[in-house]
Amino acid sequence: MAIYHLSWDLFWFRIVDWNVAAGIGWRVFAIAIASSFLFLVGVSLVLANGNGFRWRAIAVRFAKIALAAAAVSVGTWFALGDQFVRFGILHCIALASLLALPFLRLPLPATMLGVAIVVSLPFWARADIFNQAGLLWTGLSTSPPAAVDYVPMVPWFAAVLLGVLVGRLAYSRGWLHRLGEWRARGAVSRFAALAGRHSLPVYLLHQPILFGLVWSAVALGLTQAPAEVEFLGNCRLSCSATQDAAICERACQCTLDGIKATGNWQRLIETPQDEELTRILRNTYTLCLAESD
Repeated sequence: MAIYHLSWDLFWFRIVDWNVAAGIGWRVFAIAIASSFLFLVGVSLVLANGNGFRWRAIAVRFAKIALAAAAVSVGTWFALGDQFVRFGILHCIALASLLALPFLRLPLPATMLGVAIVVSLPFWARADIFNQAGLLWTGLSTSPPAAVDYVPMVPWFAAVLLGVLVGRLAYSRGWLHRLGEWRARGAVSRFAALAGRHSLPVYLLHQPILFGLVWSAVALGLTQAPAEVEFLGNCRLSCSATQDAAICERACQCTLDGIKATGNWQRLIETPQDEELTRILRNTYTLCLAESD
């Protein structure tokens, strides 16, 4: 999770050109992280209520997660505007933790059927009526919202039910009891265990901390400015159509250095369509390309 969010922050500030937002590999990575989170929610419900429902603990847990989810929505609304988190992973965990409670006592085949139904819903139950803001949590809208974190109940509730199913099977066979006898010994395992016991504050705090560190690095000039990264990326892409990557790397960096040395870089950023600047840029690139060949 921290690796994904750090990568997203680096991409957001254009320090790297990894397509974290839409790249297929990154999408698979994000889905795997969210699925594992929700699967463990189901397992934890079994662990917490295996000997009977603890209603006070359930209510306190729900209140904490719901409050945290609300804080994420408010915070991202101020930071991102229309792309704020309407129904993210915490919202999903809060609601799923309540809806999954009956499955802790229902026969296992009923839970298996629940998983199958939730997984199948997107294929036959999507409708325009679910595009309303108050129904986006269902996941059945035909036009999902543009948000940095959108984890609706369908199909994600299936991961929670699968966790309940596996957790109940493991509980009945004593596997969870034996797993509970494990004790962290090394520094890494102790740190992981500590983070696991305090997963909610870790989740809430790690991204603001990482985002702040990356922002600070950019603000202090410790990384290449986003505009420079974008320029070099576009330059290499254009150059690579006719030249080797190594030549393009040298030529594009030389062009950037040359434009900055003449004092035209800021003007180029502000007025990229200026004909005089375009001519200077083209001439500088031609000279740099000749020197790099």
